[in-house]
Amino acid sequence: MSKRVLTTESGAPVADNQNSASAGIGGPLLLQDQHLLEKLARFNRERIPERVVHARGSGAYGYFEVTDDVTGFTHADFLSGVGKRTQLFLRFSTVADSLGGADAVRDPRGFAVKFYTEQGNYDLVGNNTPVFFIKDPIKFPDFIHSQKRDPFTGRQEPDNVWDFWAHSPEATHQVTWLMGDRGIPASYRHMNGYGSHTYQWTNAEGEAFFVKYHFKTNQGVRSLSSDQAAELAGKNPNSHQTDLLQAIERGVNPSWTLHVQIMPAADAAEYRFNPFDLTKVWPHRDYPLQRVGRLVLDRNPDNVFAEVEQAAFSPNNFVPGIGPSPDKMLQGRLFAYADAHRYRLGVNHTLLAVNAPKATTAQNYGRDGLMASNSQGRGAKNYEPNSYDGPTETGRALSAPLSVTGYSGTHEAPQHTKDDDFYQAGELYRLMSSEERSRLVANIAGGLSQVSLDDVIEKNLAHFHAADPEYGRRVEEAVHALRED
Repeated sequence: MSKRVLTTESGAPVADNQNSASAGIGGPLLLQDQHLLEKLARFNRERIPERVVHARGSGAYGYFEVTDDVTGFTHADFLSGVGKRTQLFLRFSTVADSLGGADAVRDPRGFAVKFYTEQGNYDLVGNNTPVFFIKDPIKFPDFIHSQKRDPFTGRQEPDNVWDFWAHSPEATHQVTWLMGDRGIPASYRHMNGYGSHTYQWTNAEGEAFFVKYHFKTNQGVRSLSSDQAAELAGKNPNSHQTDLLQAIERGVNPSWTLHVQIMPAADAAEYRFNPFDLTKVWPHRDYPLQRVGRLVLDRNPDNVFAEVEQAAFSPNNFVPGIGPSPDKMLQGRLFAYADAHRYRLGVNHTLLAVNAPKATTAQNYGRDGLMASNSQGRGAKNYEPNSYDGPTETGRALSAPLSVTGYSGTHEAPQHTKDDDFYQAGELYRLMSSEERSRLVANIAGGLSQVSLDDVIEKNLAHFHAADPEYGRRVEEAVHALRED
């Protein structure tokens, strides 16, 4: 039986639903990719007014203090000197559940930081895991659909969850993270945060470096078992929100130490795997952690809705000295996040107190729209260039340009010498203690055993076997034992 043809919303056939169009292999994505933009824009508008993802969140204000000199790598002003402090807002969140969901669930956690710098707001939007399930944003709407509530049953379905993973071998690394001990943090204070993506830093001489951010909790990493989490979620669905609120009210201010991994830009082309692949980490033996500073939370919001739910983080909010990399997932988020906020909160969401710059003033020619203010001033011009002393461009790029080559079109991810979907998942498994491995296997088997299609189970088992023979064998035995009961 012939399969139906996938089409765009206008009915045109889709040639490639797995890879976004880029400027050559590994290059930045193209605005002309109508299918990608349609999928992301349509996806952002599926819910109103709740966030489609990261709906359930908590947040607090604080500051970032530089402790180590990194001016050789970036000329970002807020990182310009030891002792410099910058005010910030940090929002934590679960990913898949709705606003009314429980905090203590097995799910990645959002870790989004808005730095109110003197050069404008810098938004670093990451998670509590250093990797993610997919490497191309064109797959993101499909991934989230598979993890959210089923449109017919109204609940998360193991069939959907594991079917998507069965067809996405690159997810094996993140699945191993999620199903392991760190899959359910004991609180927001007791988990690490990561920028996850690869970003670019540029120093004052114009030298470019690629970086990864690691926020290491100073409270120590603590997690919950599946049984502990189920009990806590039933007793107190707001457990993480309550913990964060009460800790700050008591003056027990949570903090994290920021480290970065720094790769000279010239290393990227010859590195043994694609350094811009969000499903992979950079081994610390190749690029050791370098300390940058300390993040401290010391003030609770006065109004959760106004400040936590209306907080808008956009990865394209860069400041001079920091910019994007060719990471495809990051490139997609540069569009999708800002687009989601304009839809959900309105085009003037940056005028809200939590989103507005605090150490500088925004000056541009944006006008009107929902909730527009009259702060532009009587007679101020709304076009540029003009002859009336309006704000003008600087002519100075925020970051170094990215070199591109090749033909436009959809391309599979560039293959480096040791690109592999399973090796790092196996490395993570082999780092675990015997007790951690047993809990990981039990967590995976508990969900995978509920899948109705044998083919989906077998495809997922093949991923774990490819990661590590022992890993695959133990998961397979556990799944078969549960299905025989």
